[in-house]
Amino acid sequence: MSVMTFHTTPLQGVMVAKTMQFSDHRGAFSRLFCEQDLAAIIGERRILQVNHSRTRAQGAIRGLHFQRAPHAEMKFVRCIAGRVWDVAVDLRQSSPTFLRWHAEVLSPQNGRMLVVPEGCAHGFQVLEENSEMLYLHTAMYQPSAEGGIAFDDPALAITWPLPPTDVSEGDRHRRHITHEFTGLAA
Repeated sequence: MSVMTFHTTPLQGVMVAKTMQFSDHRGAFSRLFCEQDLAAIIGERRILQVNHSRTRAQGAIRGLHFQRAPHAEMKFVRCIAGRVWDVAVDLRQSSPTFLRWHAEVLSPQNGRMLVVPEGCAHGFQVLEENSEMLYLHTAMYQPSAEGGIAFDDPALAITWPLPPTDVSEGDRHRRHITHEFTGLAA
């Protein structure tokens, strides 16, 4: 029996996996990862890294991050405590959804997981204090391949739901999309 259902988003290749939750008088149970359920999406890739983050402040933003080829990664992103507004940005120049973004509210209660394919940037804003995220990655982190786009880049026009309250020094100084990709108008 499959415990995940998949829904497409307006961004090519970005999907939302909805996990069934089983509840009784003791509490609840959810399967966070199932290779069989994800087989059609993950293909020959394997999960090589699992990471966890906790963000204290409501309104804090992490991102927009990605890894450049040949270390590009597919991410499976889930909120395991609190609530976040999770964003994927299509950075694939050959994609019909290039430079468009899509966001989903993720929480343990709604059981949603965002599937972010290679070539997309990822970030999120914390909607509840002490939110925790779980990330499954199909590539090992390579510092030399790390990339990022400014969360407030006017070319993307992301409408963050809350005023930013806490952004890391590195994310605050990310370049705009026009600096990241040649051939784009300034």
